[in-house]
Order: sequence, then C-alpha cells, then structure tokens
Amino acid sequence: MPSNTPLRIVHCFRSPVGGIFRHVRDLLQAQHALGHKVGIICDSTTGGAFEDELFEQIKPHLALGLHRIPMSRSISKRDITATWKTYKIIKELKPDIVHSHGAKGGVYGRIAGSLLRVSGVRVARIYCPHGGSIHFEAASVKGKLFFAVERWLSRKTDRFIFVSGYEKDGFIEKIVEPPCAVSLIYNGLSPEEYVPVSMERNPADFLYIGMMRDLKGPDVFLYALAKIRAMEGRENIIAEFVGDGPDEEKYLKQIAMTGLEDCVRVHSAMPARQAFAKAKVVVVPSRAESMPYIVLEAIAGHMPIVVTNVGGIPEIFTDETGTMCKPGDSDALAELMLKVLDDENKKATVDKRANKLAERFSVEVMAQNMETAYRKTLETI
Repeated sequence: MPSNTPLRIVHCFRSPVGGIFRHVRDLLQAQHALGHKVGIICDSTTGGAFEDELFEQIKPHLALGLHRIPMSRSISKRDITATWKTYKIIKELKPDIVHSHGAKGGVYGRIAGSLLRVSGVRVARIYCPHGGSIHFEAASVKGKLFFAVERWLSRKTDRFIFVSGYEKDGFIEKIVEPPCAVSLIYNGLSPEEYVPVSMERNPADFLYIGMMRDLKGPDVFLYALAKIRAMEGRENIIAEFVGDGPDEEKYLKQIAMTGLEDCVRVHSAMPARQAFAKAKVVVVPSRAESMPYIVLEAIAGHMPIVVTNVGGIPEIFTDETGTMCKPGDSDALAELMLKVLDDENKKATVDKRANKLAERFSVEVMAQNMETAYRKTLETI
C-alpha cells in the first residue's frame, strides 16, 4: 500500500468515558484531518449526557460510523455475543486497521481481526492496553485469568502500542514479552490546551476530577480533605468533586459520614478546563495510572497540581518529584495539598512546567507516530 493512501481505521474500546475515550477522540480527529476514514465500536450502556455531547461533536469525523453495542465491564457470557457483533461490524466496514484499546476492547477487536485474517482479509491488529490488565496482581484470581487471556491474545496481535514506559515495562514483567512489534507513543495535547485556564471568581481550594472508582483514589482525596479541615485555621477549605462512575454513591456517603457536605461541591462529569476554572489546585490521588490525560491537561492549563507517584506520572515530571506522594496515603496527600496551595511561587512553577510539557506531548506528534506504526505494521502482514 502506497504511503499516501488513506487508511480505513476502526477503534474498538469498551467504556466511552475517561482517558481512553479522550485518547480515541484525539486520534480519530487527527486521522480524519489526514484524510483517513475512521469508525468507532464501543459500549452502549456506559456514559451519560456529557459523553453523548462528545459523540455528537466527533460524528462528522466518523466516515465509518459510530457503532455502540452492549459490552460488560466484567467477564461474562455476554462477551460471546458482544464479540460476534463486533466481528460482524468490522467485517462490514472492511478496515485496514483494527485498533483496540483497553483490556475488553482488546479482546473484542483482536478476536474479530483474527477471524478476518483466517478468512484471508488483510487487516492489522493493533492493541493499546492503556494500563488495563496490568493493574491486577499476578497472584489474584482475576489477575491469573486476565493475564492468561492477554498472553493468548498477544499471539493474535500485530503491534502493541504503549502510552508510557511504565505500561510497557509492566506488561512485559507481569504478562508477557510481546511476540510482535512494539511502539511507545505518548498521549498528546493540542496547542489551544497550552493556554492558562481563566479562573472563576472565588474559586475553591482543591479539585478532584476523574472517574468515580477506587482505582482513581477519590476516597483518599476525601479523607485528606477531612484531615485538612480538622486543622486549626483550615476550617474554611472548600473543594470541588467532579466526575461520574460506578462507585459514585459510595463517595457521596463518605462525604456525609466525614462531615464534608458543607465544603464539597459535587458535579457530574464536565470538560476538564471548565472544572479547572473552579479551583486553585488540581489533585490526582490515583492508586494506579498509565499516562493520565488529566495530569497532562492540568499542566498544560498552567494549573498547580498534586499527584501520586504511580504509573507513567513520573515520566511526565521527569526530574521533578516535589508534587508527588505515595498512593493511598491520605496523610501524605493532605500535607502535599497544603504545601502546593500555600506555595507563593506557584505561577513560576506552573509556567515552567507547561512550557516543558509542550515540547514532549503534542497531539500532532502522537498522530504522526501512530500512522508510522500503522503503515510499518501493514508492510509486515
């Protein structure tokens, strides 16, 4: 295939929320701009009004359409039906590339692509774990099961795309050395995201924005906030709590039980920069990450930020460790939150950090590197 021939690309993933959805949206818009025809297959049972609005925004870029089918979060008998439906959709779309994202999307997309290969269709099976299975412990029942599935599917993959060195090393250490080509391609941001956020009048002190699930640490954030509020002179600390997810009700109960109702303002999911404008400091208290967009977006928006030392986050900060703490430690998180909030040199710090980030994390570079990986893969199958 000539290097300038437009490609037919299908992105397959489960949940249209959070970082994976952001990653796919960025990619497909860049790929559409380059003349490729792109489509999406994802779950129809997750997401809400915010995600529906995002789908409306990207539909003009989806020449191969938006296809939503029920996909279960956990392993179940419904996966057989979902895999078959995915296969039929992909067969109809006749893609050159099936790009699967996340553990469940990786199952559906790679099995469908492999069935097409058996029937003589030339299609490249690309897989990006986005953390996914590597967050499980190898000794756990789920870990053993998921790792076994990943090892089996690795032989039905033409190229792995990792979004961080942590993800790549973790996959090799916990699961398997990929028996195919591997690319490391960082997530990227657009130029307009490297503009300082315009703050609302009377912003809160702290912001949590993310998925409402324990992996992202919203419970740790709330415990740290309660500790801060109990300190002398910190009784008026206010926080914004933004996001949707499977454990949301649990955190609302935690807010009530810890007496935080009068200082935590709860919101459904919203655009990141809209949420950033509501608070002075962004807090990312994750227990596990791969290459979190929310950290990149906050830095690009010149926001002061507190993060945990997990996953690919140290690859973002490189030689800077002063804004990272141990995951799951609410005492350490509370201490660091106050340190950053009280820092008189915040502006100089965030400006320098944003400029440094812009040199390394670009959506244009991400899309170019991804296309190079696609075409190299097609040359080998």
